[in-house]
Amino acid sequence: MQVIINEKMIKRNAKIGSYTSLAALVILGIGLYISFVYPEFATWSFVALIAGFVLSQIGIYFGNRWGRHPRQDERLTAALKGLTKEYSLYHFMSPVNHLLVGPTGIFILEPYYQKGEIVFDKGKYKQKGGGLLYAYLKVFAQEGIGKPELEIKADLDQMKRFSEVNGFSAEDFEKIKVILAFSNKDANLVANDSPHMMIATDALKTTMRNLEKTEKADLNLISKFKAALPKESVV
Repeated sequence: MQVIINEKMIKRNAKIGSYTSLAALVILGIGLYISFVYPEFATWSFVALIAGFVLSQIGIYFGNRWGRHPRQDERLTAALKGLTKEYSLYHFMSPVNHLLVGPTGIFILEPYYQKGEIVFDKGKYKQKGGGLLYAYLKVFAQEGIGKPELEIKADLDQMKRFSEVNGFSAEDFEKIKVILAFSNKDANLVANDSPHMMIATDALKTTMRNLEKTEKADLNLISKFKAALPKESVV
């Protein structure tokens, strides 16, 4: 399998996460200092605390995606390692963050690390959980699952524009599939009638090999699609 990755962007975003988190701690510290030493400036203390909280959330966002190891791209690469050379895996080098192209088709990979019960219900993907610790983690330590249905729509829109610009037909675009991959072993997936596959990240390679037995992509389309994508990584 060929892996084409934008290392330059990953390094830049990891630095943004680190610097933003550090700035958040400094500003929060200043806010607390003002509140105790100069209570008459309570307004400025409040502003500093709000600014520090916002920066901390930005730091968490960037840190979770590009600062922690293994990153989601590393998990996806490790999970798919061993596939044949006909497969190409693109990280931050295509219209979407993670794209797998090979003899089984074209797949947008949507990675998630959240744990708990992940349910598709009434057109939405939801993360269920409870308790004060869970609420604390969602606010201060990690993101919730967010709105995968909106992220998927945005990625499909990006792929549709890419397809149109590169001369692919509407029929070609309809062949693009989406996989939601969950790397946390404590994620309990309840797909119900989800229009997209929901699987554990570790099951990706097995899924592809099973699809090789039942589904064959249009190899001419796959070849043309790869030709429209970058050939080399950016370091």
